[in-house]
Amino acid sequence: MIADAAQQRLDSLAKPLGSLGRLERLARRLAETQGTIAPETRPRRLVVFAGDHGVVAEGVGLWPAEVTAAMMRLMLDGRSTCAALARASGTDFLLIDAGSRAPSFPPQPGYQDWRIARGTANLAREPAMTVADFDAAWSLGTRAAEEAAADGIRLLAIGEMGIGNTTAAACLAALLTGAAPATMVGPGAGATPESLARKHAAVAAALARAEPDPRRAIAGLAGYEIAAMAGCIAAASRLGLTIVLDGFITAAAALVARALQPDALRTAIAAHCGEEPGHAPVLAALGLEPFLDWQLRLGEGSGALLLLPLLDAAAALLRDVATLAEATGE
Repeated sequence: MIADAAQQRLDSLAKPLGSLGRLERLARRLAETQGTIAPETRPRRLVVFAGDHGVVAEGVGLWPAEVTAAMMRLMLDGRSTCAALARASGTDFLLIDAGSRAPSFPPQPGYQDWRIARGTANLAREPAMTVADFDAAWSLGTRAAEEAAADGIRLLAIGEMGIGNTTAAACLAALLTGAAPATMVGPGAGATPESLARKHAAVAAALARAEPDPRRAIAGLAGYEIAAMAGCIAAASRLGLTIVLDGFITAAAALVARALQPDALRTAIAAHCGEEPGHAPVLAALGLEPFLDWQLRLGEGSGALLLLPLLDAAAALLRDVATLAEATGE
């Protein structure tokens, strides 16, 4: 097995056994995702999927839906956090509109308007989307992964932008883990006690109405960007691309991907465990170890981008460090 071969390689290097701690675990996981003890971390791409959510009408957070469009504009101007971190880490950046209410931006490199609709329905009162729309969003995520593979990308970081999407993610996390809905609800991009109470109520109402059919239930709770991320994760795994997951919403998309394609996380790495209360239990349910604990809660793929220098280091450790036998001439 590659994991065993990677461990043997790490144990043979010219250093005390296990002396690089969790970096060695990261190196082993990276080798597993690519099926080689000489993994590559470049070229790489961050794909941010955008979508809007009708549940914002319930007053579940502090920010209006228009902020999604404003943040998308900043991303395309190169002035958002994720755009800056992508540049700093030498990462190609692509924003895909899966279902926002934003205006169509001019055609430009790093932007695709593939939206299925202009926002979901209000999941607190009706299904967020139809199964057909969910499948269409999943397919555009598949397309993003396939285009990345055709471009020679070896590592794909996944992120999102969409006001209201922590509400959808909390619904999906509770549905797919069986956890109590209240344990999955957090402040998202910000909350008051009143807005948090409305968020709890919206999640409870949506789950109470969820369909017994799994696919219909997922579609009724998801967002276009979440469905697209799930399709992208599943396709990237099938194509052998290393997938770096970001925060709670991306983890919820990973749950969806695994529910519909059981081997969807074969090549996935969890970048971090963030501040949303549902993130840690969802990662545990996925069986993924997060490598950063930096109290992050931004989204946009920011946590995934922050792990990339450590992945570079992990790859260099496996590829470039001499063995003890080479050092001693034995």
